[in-house]
Amino acid sequence: MINEVKKSAEQKMNKTLEAFKTDLTKVRTGRAHTGILDHVMVDYYGSGVPVNQVANVSLIDSRTIGVQAWEKNMVAKIEKAIRDSDLGLNPASMGEIIRVPMPMLTEERRRDLIKVVKSEAEGARVAVRNIRRDANNDFKNLLKDKSITEDDERRGQDDIQKMTDKFIAEIDKALAGKEADLMAV
Repeated sequence: MINEVKKSAEQKMNKTLEAFKTDLTKVRTGRAHTGILDHVMVDYYGSGVPVNQVANVSLIDSRTIGVQAWEKNMVAKIEKAIRDSDLGLNPASMGEIIRVPMPMLTEERRRDLIKVVKSEAEGARVAVRNIRRDANNDFKNLLKDKSITEDDERRGQDDIQKMTDKFIAEIDKALAGKEADLMAV
């Protein structure tokens, strides 16, 4: 019973950490990377699909993303979808290839992005703490049902606390790495 609660809590905390890391990849730094376009949706015969499902997305150089549509009639739609996205990018098509240059970030914009990243990190920390609270409540319920002893409950809560500390440290580490990326010129 105790192991089930711990395993469930660890899986949930892992999912929270992975979701946070995925959210971090969506925040644009000065460097180009293909993951930036993952959530840009293109109108493909009446339904919205991600860019990477209608085109090859690759890096041309450190500041330019190349998008090569699989169908010629999709070039204009992909270009429009990238331009209309909330990323502030200005794609330019050259025949079948769309070049997406990454503009330099201003100091003010970098600070704003760091604030966004810090709030994302705090949201992830809160989610991990909520998982800890739920696990501790599960232990209390097991104790109330007399399924476990008080010592087992205390040991379980200590283990959950150690797990929580570990995941919060991982979140802080990912946050520090993203802040360093954002401040790098």
